Amino acid sequence: MIIPLDADILESLTKTEREVVHFINSNEARLSQLSIVDIAYETFSSPATVSRAIRKCRINGFNELRYKLASGASDKQVVDVNEILNKSLIEASRTVEQISMADVLKSIRLIQEARKVYVFARGMTEYVANEFCFKLQLMNVDAMMTDDPKIMVSISRTISPRNLVVIFSLNGHTPELVESAMNANAMGCPVVTCSCNSESELGPYSTVHIVGYKHSHVSFRSYEVTSRLPLLIISRVLVDELVNSAADPHP
Repeated sequence: MIIPLDADILESLTKTEREVVHFINSNEARLSQLSIVDIAYETFSSPATVSRAIRKCRINGFNELRYKLASGASDKQVVDVNEILNKSLIEASRTVEQISMADVLKSIRLIQEARKVYVFARGMTEYVANEFCFKLQLMNVDAMMTDDPKIMVSISRTISPRNLVVIFSLNGHTPELVESAMNANAMGCPVVTCSCNSESELGPYSTVHIVGYKHSHVSFRSYEVTSRLPLLIISRVLVDELVNSAADPHP
């Protein structure tokens, strides 16, 4: 029985939630391969009901339940996939936990007040920066993105304090990004840095430094192709709050 039940738990469950728990306990062998949507379909309920039932049984959500199941599975592929899913969950949840509301609001204000927003990134991170810049443009923000090291350094040397530099960098050690941040800072131009390294070299030159969480386990050790999921989450938070602010400028 994957979910042990006692009198207190049973009393707290509705009839539908009891059926969900019964299904889970009766299908332990194949449960690690099912999604929460699959369980909801099989029990004629909803994903919200499944999640609520699991939490009432003192398990912290469906992902914890699946991890508990897969950790003892004999199928290596099932275990491996579960570890990958858990890694993504950890990166997402830890990044959300680490993001400072004050830093987000300050970044939003800097974007709103800037005459022009310059978005800098290098390597694979340019995909995150491109999406971020594109969404700013959709909101009629005067924004441009570049991953060209010569262009970003050149812009930063003469940039006006009325503009804003937003830098996306996984580790925060890329020389041209550090130089651009240093130049912009020297010109009095605010810099918002989004990285996954609290000890980033960009930090001392940043007006705001939003730090995500990067899991220590990486799939490709010979290349810098680590997932940019934490940076995507930071980008989404900033963009979504900008949209909210535009819809309700005077809450």
